[in-house]
Amino acid sequence: MNTASRPQILLLFLFAVAAAGFLLYDRTVSSAPIHEMRGGTMGTSYSIKLVDLPSTLPLEQLSKDVTALLHRLDREQMSTYAADSELSRLNAGPVGEDIVLSAEMTQVISLALDVTGLTDGAFDVTVGPLVNRWGFGPEDRRADRIPSKDEIAALLARVGSHHIALDAQRNTLRKNADIYIDLSGIAKGYAVDKVADYLESLGIQNYFIEIGGELRIRGYKPGNVSWVPAIEKPVDTAPQVHNIFYARGESIAVAGSGDYRNYFEEDGVHYSHEIDPQTGKPVTNNLAGVYVIDQTAARADALATAFMVMGAESGFALAESQGLAVYFITRDEERGVFVDRHTSRFDHYLQSGE
Repeated sequence: MNTASRPQILLLFLFAVAAAGFLLYDRTVSSAPIHEMRGGTMGTSYSIKLVDLPSTLPLEQLSKDVTALLHRLDREQMSTYAADSELSRLNAGPVGEDIVLSAEMTQVISLALDVTGLTDGAFDVTVGPLVNRWGFGPEDRRADRIPSKDEIAALLARVGSHHIALDAQRNTLRKNADIYIDLSGIAKGYAVDKVADYLESLGIQNYFIEIGGELRIRGYKPGNVSWVPAIEKPVDTAPQVHNIFYARGESIAVAGSGDYRNYFEEDGVHYSHEIDPQTGKPVTNNLAGVYVIDQTAARADALATAFMVMGAESGFALAESQGLAVYFITRDEERGVFVDRHTSRFDHYLQSGE
């Protein structure tokens, strides 16, 4: 996870006057309240809005329960910043021996490996050593932030999901090389899913969950009005609306990724936090942002990262062939404009349905 002081990729946010400062028409006619919880987790912030709070559960208690859930997922399990987390212990664990995992860690790594296979390695949780060397991980940034070709080659020898032998039935993992796993491209989405599961276990059917830009949405706002998320314009300024889409009351997960929030520049060169596992270098394609709608936020999170690495053309071809709802924003450097393109499945969410 990124530290709280690092720039965050807040790519998706709720369309609301109080949250975003945008003046827009709210068609909510019901007087029923929207209950809200806010806090910090995984080096970023979270916001949860829900309508049907159980009468027997005070909002304060629900907030405490959600805070405890997110603390466990972050600091106790999936953080590379916490030295005693499950992931840190896994990374420090021995090579060639079975390491027992929690059910949650098994689920996340299993899904990550599935997305690695689907994207031909564009998403790979073992890219951690390169993320750290380029200064986007938990290690202190070096003065010589740009690694040499020899350094990149040495680090690439430690990268590759083929070094992982996961037994999902036994909840064990064996590292066949000295790998370092970084779950920052999937953990926030997984945390969103776990919060959604918890709310639904309480009978809550109408909610909007956001952690660091990754979303789970279900049901409606009061008055049977659709939640309306916004896609952020991919510029490194105060958030601006680029486009909107509609949840339409469906249960959906949304995740985005881009190259315009977490980056650095040196000698006039832009270095994105998105590292290509094949080259060991930050991506250099013209894709500015990508947004994925899927059934789970964890999968959408991983796919968004993969498409940023693949680029607009290859990413679009894969998304369309898989029937995925994906929205791509590319830079036209010559004209100085952004160009939008979305898969046929995304059309469904661009119509309000009302």
